[in-house]
Amino acid sequence: MREDEYLQSLHFNALRLKENGSLVNMSLPIVLAIDDESKERIGNSSNVGLVGPNGDSIAILRSIEIYKHNKEERIARTWGTTAAGLPYVEEAITPAGNWLIGGDLEVLKPIKYNDGLDNYRLSPKQLREEFDRREADAVFAFQLRNPVHNGHALLMNDTRKRLLEMGYKNPILLLHPLGGFTKADDVPLNVRMEQHSKVLEDGVLDPETTIVAIFPSPMHYAGPTEVQWHAKARINAGANFYIVGRDPAGMGHPTEKRDLYDPDHGKKVLSMAPGLEKLNILPFRVAAYDTSENKMAFFDPSRAKDFLFISGTKMRAYAKSGENPPDGFMCPNGWKVLLKYYESLQAEESPQQPAVLSA
Repeated sequence: MREDEYLQSLHFNALRLKENGSLVNMSLPIVLAIDDESKERIGNSSNVGLVGPNGDSIAILRSIEIYKHNKEERIARTWGTTAAGLPYVEEAITPAGNWLIGGDLEVLKPIKYNDGLDNYRLSPKQLREEFDRREADAVFAFQLRNPVHNGHALLMNDTRKRLLEMGYKNPILLLHPLGGFTKADDVPLNVRMEQHSKVLEDGVLDPETTIVAIFPSPMHYAGPTEVQWHAKARINAGANFYIVGRDPAGMGHPTEKRDLYDPDHGKKVLSMAPGLEKLNILPFRVAAYDTSENKMAFFDPSRAKDFLFISGTKMRAYAKSGENPPDGFMCPNGWKVLLKYYESLQAEESPQQPAVLSA
């Protein structure tokens, strides 16, 4: 982004297009930080090359503009706090350079991660083409950064059923897990993708009506500000329905024992945000483990005592201890993927026993 785009994104959560004056939602700025040395090296050049980790040329930034990176302003406007301990801030903003560089981007070739998952990294154009190939008349997107349990699946399958009842003939699910930076205690992308594939193999989600693709954005944990970006990006990919739950993109306060954001504000903001009028927001129905039926079901307040809420933290605790969750919480093969991952972690963390040599 150039400076005028950056300021619009930061202060208005939207960009006004110069071609026709329309508003496009853009709640998170997309910027590139550089340090003093890089700024000095660029000098008066009007174009710069962008290179990948291996030194290969990826793109050219033309007619560049370099402007000040006011980190405190960026953090305060995006997160609503400058409290210490915000994960993405510590990962990507605090150590970044004091300047931002923007310009007209000419991409030379698609970025490849070469991690065995590139086949899942479909561009918005590729996703729209796939929806057309499947003759979708509705596309509903589900954003997640955790393994899929049967409560998620219940929600997604119920959404498809609701769309069919509304008159759509072929609703297609875009299961779009986040593929960039996540907190250290989140399950890594490669493990999540393997787990998602088992969910499809086990028939918990129908492969014929589901497209699994990686959304390559980093996770900011910026609550109502970030959830707009999640929704807007799915519009670009061809979605016209978006499932939103409690406290989307939220997290606990980094220094106090409370949620950082009001859990209901994410879905309220989505229903009002400028530039998202094309998107139909589908609020989450709360799912929990029904102990009377031994399966995940939609929560019934009239018999609240029958329901067990298994949080992501609780799910990870089960897997770390090797304990199985209640039957019906997650498909068996998907759970095996998580068990295998946490067993490998424990093996890495176990102290190595010293070798004993006999005389």
